[in-house]
Amino acid sequence: MSENGIEFRKLDHIRICLEKDVEFKQKTTWLEFVELVHLAAPELDYSEVDTSAEFLGRRFSAPILIEGMTGGAKGSEAINRNLAMAASELNIPMGLGSQRAAVEKPELAESFKVVREVAPDVFLIANIGGVQLVEGGPSLAEEVVSMVDANALAVHLNPLHEIVQPHGTTSFKGMLDVIRKVVERLSVPLIVKEIGCGISGSLSRRLEEIGVAAVDVGGAGGTNWTLIERIRALERGFLENAAIGKTFMEWGIPTAAATIEAYASTRIPVISSGGIRSGLDVAKSIAIGASMAGIARPLLQQAVVGPDRVLMVLRQFISELKTAMFLTGCRDVDSLKRAEVVVTGRLLEWVKQRGIRHPKIKCV
Repeated sequence: MSENGIEFRKLDHIRICLEKDVEFKQKTTWLEFVELVHLAAPELDYSEVDTSAEFLGRRFSAPILIEGMTGGAKGSEAINRNLAMAASELNIPMGLGSQRAAVEKPELAESFKVVREVAPDVFLIANIGGVQLVEGGPSLAEEVVSMVDANALAVHLNPLHEIVQPHGTTSFKGMLDVIRKVVERLSVPLIVKEIGCGISGSLSRRLEEIGVAAVDVGGAGGTNWTLIERIRALERGFLENAAIGKTFMEWGIPTAAATIEAYASTRIPVISSGGIRSGLDVAKSIAIGASMAGIARPLLQQAVVGPDRVLMVLRQFISELKTAMFLTGCRDVDSLKRAEVVVTGRLLEWVKQRGIRHPKIKCV
């Protein structure tokens, strides 16, 4: 296996995510600038709180999505199996890591197909890069969906990641037109996602116009893929890539800002992801406009151990979400979407300077 090959790169990603501190160092999600208003007399019993939520035509036990993480390399099959078992037991949707490796080497497809084998009913989101779609077109999208009998397709956009990554692909011209053609031909909903730099309101609006079903903002403040690729570049002697990674280490739209931008600019569902580290983060995300919140690294760290550890983390998130709903008097997720919020600090300044109109945020 070549050290420049996709399999080797995926192994690097897993190793670095598990062994190194790869969170943003200065920039945060800005969810700390979102306050839910405490209600001392919630007028409901804790047992009455219903965390279930609808997304893309299906009802789940909570507005939580297991983000796509891996596949296509040694060890990734077990990770995906453990994630799938937890997703199935709790009835929450699950994404896959990029399936490019399995397209190029069909013998690697089992690391993705294992999800359907252990969780035949799970809502599964296939995954391919936008740069790969530019070359492969709608037929490539159909291939990755059929590979795992997916319920939806996520197309990930990662321009900074591709620049810092040794041997990255930086051909993004024509991508929106290709996505439009894929939407027209695909039989399942298409989600567009970032992986840590966020999606702006203007791009969210353009994506809605070409038929994208949901936007996963993948904001800054959590796992830092620029840092991950900088580490890889340093390890392999790609000093120019590493230097660019250092300069752009804190680049990106913080998750809370990206969530507000996407929500205020479109009418399609928004997934808040990037640094979601608790059920309270989930609750805040829903309250500022998200339909779902995506979780990745906290689950990866447990998926290498076993499905029970993944379940433990997810149940904790759901319990924390339920607690936040109870403390704000929200009987269900629709009520949480209407809950009062106070936005302060840098997030409020961002909303003001960007001229964003959000029904809950006063910019006077």
